[in-house]
Amino acid sequence: MLDGVVMSEANKNEVTIAGIDCGTNSIRLKISKVRADGTVEDVVPRMLRVIRLGQDVDKTHRFADEALERAYAAAHDFAKILKEHPVDGIRFVATSATRDAENRKEFEDNIESILSVRPEVIAGTEEAALSFLGATGSVSRAGLEAPYIVIDLGGGSTELVLGGDGESAPITAVQAAYSMDIGSVRMTERHLRHDPPTLDEIAEASKDIDRYLDEALEHVRVGRARTIIGVSGSVTTMTALVLGLKEYDHRSVDGVRVAYHDVFEVDDRFLNMTRAERTAYKIIHPGRVDVVGGGALIWNRVLARISHEVQEDHGQIIDSYVSSDHGLLDGIVLDYGKRLLQP
Repeated sequence: MLDGVVMSEANKNEVTIAGIDCGTNSIRLKISKVRADGTVEDVVPRMLRVIRLGQDVDKTHRFADEALERAYAAAHDFAKILKEHPVDGIRFVATSATRDAENRKEFEDNIESILSVRPEVIAGTEEAALSFLGATGSVSRAGLEAPYIVIDLGGGSTELVLGGDGESAPITAVQAAYSMDIGSVRMTERHLRHDPPTLDEIAEASKDIDRYLDEALEHVRVGRARTIIGVSGSVTTMTALVLGLKEYDHRSVDGVRVAYHDVFEVDDRFLNMTRAERTAYKIIHPGRVDVVGGGALIWNRVLARISHEVQEDHGQIIDSYVSSDHGLLDGIVLDYGKRLLQP
C-alpha cells in the first residue's frame, strides 16, 4: 500500500475509484468509474462535509481537538458509503492545513484506522497539477482558447496553474504551477476579524494577497493565458450568486462564463456584508458563511492581476472567467484511475 492509496486487482478496461479531498474547510468524497478511454461516471453523488480542519492552524500550527473530531465524524460517514460501494482503489489526499499542522501524524493515524487508507499529504505543486487535470478534463473546451490558467481557490491555499495544448490536458501538460498560502479561511482568520470587516482590515488583507501574487507571478507567467478557469467552492458560490440562483445547482455553474464586472460587484457586496446578512442567501453553504468574504476578496485580486498581466504580455483583454464545478477531487480520481489502468 502506498501512502494515501489502497489498491486491488483492476479490470483492464474500467476501475472504480474513491477519491477523498481533505482541505482546510471541507472534506469531499467522490466514487466513480474510470474507463480506459478517459471517461468518468459517478457511482454515487459526491459527498461534502464542512469540517474546518484548518481552524486556527495559521496561528497555532496545530489541529484543534474539535476540528479533528469533525474530521473523524466525516470519515466515519464516508466509511459507511464505501462499505456499500466496493472500489478498486482509494486515494485520500490532504492539502494546505495538513501540510502546516505539527500534530498531523495523530490525524493520519486516526483516519487510517477509520478508512484503512493513510492520508497522503501532497505538495502545493501536485495539488495544482491535479486541480488542473480535474478542471480541464471535465469542462467543455469548445470555444475556449489555450493556454488555460486554472485557479483553485481553497480555504488554506490558492493554486495558479498554466497549461493545456488546446486539444487535451493530461497532468503532464502543466507548464507552470505555484501554490500560495492564501485562502478564504486563512484570510478571514488572519485579517477579517470584525463583522463586517473594517476598511483597514480589507486593505491589510489585500496587501497580503498582493504580496503572495507578486511571488507567484515570478514562477507562473500568467500573461500567456487566453482562458481563465476558476474552481473550488468559493468560486462556484460567487458564480451562483452572480447568476441569481436561489439554490446551488452544480449543472448551472459548471462551464458558465462570467463577466468580471458582474463578479466584482457581487464579491465586493458580500465581502462587506455581515455574516447574518449572508445567511439569508441559502445558496451559501452554512460552513462558508463566515469565510466567503475572504474568498471573494482573493478572487477579485487574482482576477484583476491576471487580467493586467495578460494585457501587458500580449495586448489582449480577458474580462471573464469560466466557472468549473470540477477540480482537485476530480483530478485525484481521474489520475489514479488512469494509473491503475496502465498495463
